[in-house]
Amino acid sequence: MAKSTSRYVCQDCGAVHAKWAGKCEACGAWNTLVEEVVEAAAPKGLKPGGGRRLSFVELDGKTTDAPRRVTGIGEFDRVLGGGLVPGSATLIGGDPGIGKSTVLLQAVAGLSSQSRCAYVSGEEAVDQVRMRARRLGVANAPVGLAAATNVRDIVASLEAADGPDVVVIDSIQTMYVDALDSAPGTVAQVRASAQELIRVAKRRGIALLLVGHVTKEGAIAGPRVLEHMVDTVLYFEGERGHQFRILRGVKNRFGPTDEIGVFEMTEAGLVEVGNPSALFLSDRQDDVSGACVFAGMEGTRPVLVEIQALVAPSPFGTPRRAVVGWDSNRLAMVTAVLEARCGVSLAGNDVFLNVAGGLRVSEPAADLAVAAALVSSLTGVPVPKGSVVFGEIGLAAEVRAVTHAEPRLKEAAKLGFTKALLPAVRRKGARPAAGGIELVPIARLHDLVDLLHDPSDDAGFGRRIVSG
Repeated sequence: MAKSTSRYVCQDCGAVHAKWAGKCEACGAWNTLVEEVVEAAAPKGLKPGGGRRLSFVELDGKTTDAPRRVTGIGEFDRVLGGGLVPGSATLIGGDPGIGKSTVLLQAVAGLSSQSRCAYVSGEEAVDQVRMRARRLGVANAPVGLAAATNVRDIVASLEAADGPDVVVIDSIQTMYVDALDSAPGTVAQVRASAQELIRVAKRRGIALLLVGHVTKEGAIAGPRVLEHMVDTVLYFEGERGHQFRILRGVKNRFGPTDEIGVFEMTEAGLVEVGNPSALFLSDRQDDVSGACVFAGMEGTRPVLVEIQALVAPSPFGTPRRAVVGWDSNRLAMVTAVLEARCGVSLAGNDVFLNVAGGLRVSEPAADLAVAAALVSSLTGVPVPKGSVVFGEIGLAAEVRAVTHAEPRLKEAAKLGFTKALLPAVRRKGARPAAGGIELVPIARLHDLVDLLHDPSDDAGFGRRIVSG
């Protein structure tokens, strides 16, 4: 009989260690190694013969695509690429209380009129889910509800003749396979539970929705292979004290990636926002130094958002650099280019940068808007009224062209903007701006600094211009 052996698995990255240690050598996390018992088996290779020969088919064959299941929540369907695909597995992660369970309960309630839907809760009792459904106004939806954590029982229910077409598992970290000795939430249990659920979903054509917890770093807890096993990975973003929620697709085998859906948290649940640009700019004030409107792209959607900067003298020897909603490394690069290439002195100042509305911007096209907000705050000269800004900054202070310039300008024109500060060199095939927007080309970062220079203040708040 094979003897049981022990191994230690990191709960953050899934790395396997022969003995316990306080720190995982793979990811550097502390106190994440948990003992798991495995059955030792003698290594065996493939013997000659046996097996079943595969039947290969033509690559250019006829495939019948099943119609997508539309939830009726426009922003949710948009991120999915048009709706749920039968036989697909979707993983939704986010911070506690961000709205994962709420939006999924609303989604299955919308689907229940056309498909058999089930909601399996491993964290809450049936009465708790019913209370949420009544608060959301979907208590009358014909959705099957159960509180269970045993994967064997859930699989048996899904494989029944009257099984559901859409099922929500809330959450995958609470599920367990009784054949394993480890506790729910461990790497082995999360991997095995997801594998069994995805297997039955693929075979029966069930649209599977998995809720995943996240670590303190924001990544989905459990093995990294979990994100590779599913077809779609969605992340809920946003501050808990803020009413806006961003649903972002980071992986999608059936649609575009980096697509976003914007929701607003209300007493009646999550309400979709059809025009996020107008919402993000609703509290914006004109003629304020340190504020700039950035015309960005989130997936296929142009989104206008306000970038705010505050440059103030630092009372400490080491100035602070605080960033909310943007990459702190890119802020360090932009400030270095401003100082080294344009002579804008920021060394003795604290720099605070904020993307209003709770949106997280990741594309390099925001470089020029961030630089405009920094220089505007330093000199006290507002960015020209009615202007949007976008462009990538190189280390030689050149402003590089970005993609999708035309959709950015169309969205700005629709919201009443009249001027655009954009790269002087546009990509091939780019057409003129629509809506009568005045284009102000910025070839080098020096042009932007000169535009926001206060001629009445030669000192320029410690600013000095270096030619070149």
